Amino acid sequence: MKKHTSIIVLSALCLAFGSCSDDKMDEINENKNNPTQMASKFILTDVMTSSAFDCVGADLAFYASMYIEYNVGIFNQYYQAELRNNQPTQSSTYGNQWAQLYTNLAHLKDCIQKCQEGGPEPDNYHGLGIAQIMTAYDLALLTDLFGDVPWTEALQPGKIYAPILDSQESIYKAIFDYLDSAIENLGKECKYTMENQDLYYGGKTQNWIKFANGLKARYTMRLLKRSADQNADLNKVIEYANKSFASADEEAKFNHYDGVNATSPYYQFYIDRNYFGSSKSLYSLLDAKADPRIDIYFKENKNGTFELAENGRPTQQQDYYGISGISKPDAPTFLLSYHEIEFLKAEAYSRLGKYTEAQDACAKAITAACKKKNVNVADDKIEDYVTKITKAMNGDNALKEVAIQKYLAFYEEEAVEAYNDIRRWKALGETPITFAHPQADKFPVRFAYGDGDVTANPNVFKAYEAIDVFNDNVWWAGGSR
Repeated sequence: MKKHTSIIVLSALCLAFGSCSDDKMDEINENKNNPTQMASKFILTDVMTSSAFDCVGADLAFYASMYIEYNVGIFNQYYQAELRNNQPTQSSTYGNQWAQLYTNLAHLKDCIQKCQEGGPEPDNYHGLGIAQIMTAYDLALLTDLFGDVPWTEALQPGKIYAPILDSQESIYKAIFDYLDSAIENLGKECKYTMENQDLYYGGKTQNWIKFANGLKARYTMRLLKRSADQNADLNKVIEYANKSFASADEEAKFNHYDGVNATSPYYQFYIDRNYFGSSKSLYSLLDAKADPRIDIYFKENKNGTFELAENGRPTQQQDYYGISGISKPDAPTFLLSYHEIEFLKAEAYSRLGKYTEAQDACAKAITAACKKKNVNVADDKIEDYVTKITKAMNGDNALKEVAIQKYLAFYEEEAVEAYNDIRRWKALGETPITFAHPQADKFPVRFAYGDGDVTANPNVFKAYEAIDVFNDNVWWAGGSR
C-alpha cells in the first residue's frame, strides 16, 4: 500500500512542476532490490565460482577420473560407468555440466557486451579482459570434451533456436583470439576495480595476464598433433610458460572452501554419494616409483578398512574399499596450476632434446605438486624423490618420465586436464601410462553431448547419433569432429 501511495504522491508532484518523462517514471517504479541489470564484476564472480565448482571440479572431473584410473566407480551410475555400461554413451550423463558451461558462456557474453563500446561500462578494460579469459577457459573445456559444438550461432535466444555446430579447429582459433585480446585489455589503464569480486586474484591484473599466457601454453601443447611445425610450437609453449606463473602463489585456483559453509567438490561428492574406491592401478604405479605420496593419496574408509578396487571389475559395495586421502573439505579446485606450467616446460624441453632444462622444470613441478595444501609431503622426502626421478631423465626416457610425473601430480583435482593429456599423448602415438581396465577398447575418447540440446536442437541430436565415444577422437586428437 505504501508503495502505491508513494507513486501517486510522486506523480502528483511531477504534475505540479511539469509533466514527468517516461524515463523518470521508469526510475520511480524500478525495484531496487530486484535489478534487471547487473554490473559485470558481480556476474564474473558467479562465473568464477561456477567454472570451478560446477564445471571443472564436478561431474566432468569425476567421470574423467574414472576413465584415467584415478578412482574406481563402485556404486550406482559410477559403477555402471566403471564397467562401461550405458553411462559413457548417454546424453544424460554430462547434461548438467553441458548446460552449466553454456550458462557461463551466456553470462560472459553479457559481460563482454557491457564492457565494450556501446555498453554501460565501455572503458572497463579489465572486466573485459577477465571475461575474455574465462570465455576462452570455459569454451576450451566444452570443446575439449565434446568436440564440435554450437558456438557462433549459440547464445541467441529468440533469434536462433537450433544453432549449428562449429568445428573444433575454428573454436580453437577463437580461443586464442580471446586470450590475445584479454592480454591487451588487461594491460590498459582502467578506472574500474574488481578487488572484492575477483575470487582468483583479488583484482591483480598481472596475475590474470599470467593466467592467459599459461592457457596459451596449455592449448598450444594441446594442438601439437595438428602442428605444422612442432619444434616452433614447442618453443612457443616455453615462451608462453615463461610469461606465466613463477610460483604456486600465482596459480589460478578456487580456494574459498572453508570446510564448513563451503566444501571442495570431491569431498562433497564423497559425503553425498560415496561412489569411489581407491584405484589399484594408481596405487601400483606410485608403489613402483616408491613415490612418497602413496601414503597420503589413499586412506581407510569410515569403517576403518582398506582394500584396493580392481579397475574395471570392482564389487558394487560401499564402505569396503579404501578412499582418497586428499579429498579434503578445503582442498582447492585448480583451473591452471603452477606445477602444470612447469610440466609443460619439462615436456617441451624433453621433446626438443634439452634434457638439463627438462630436468630443472620437472624438479620444480614435482616439488610444487608435492606441496599442495592437501598433500604436503615432507621436504626431505620431496628432495630425495626429485633427485631420483630427475637423474633418470635422459634421452627417450625423459619424455615418458615427465608424462608419468604429471599424471601422478594431477591426482585428483586436475582430472579433466589429465584426461586431455592421456588423449593427446595417445594421438601422438605415445602411451606413457598403462591402464589396467580389462576392456581396453572401451576407453572413452570423448564425452557424449548433453541431453538438453540433444532433445531440443536437431543439429546436436544428429551429431550425438553419429559419434562413437569409444572410437571417434576429437579434432585435436586426430579425429574429424
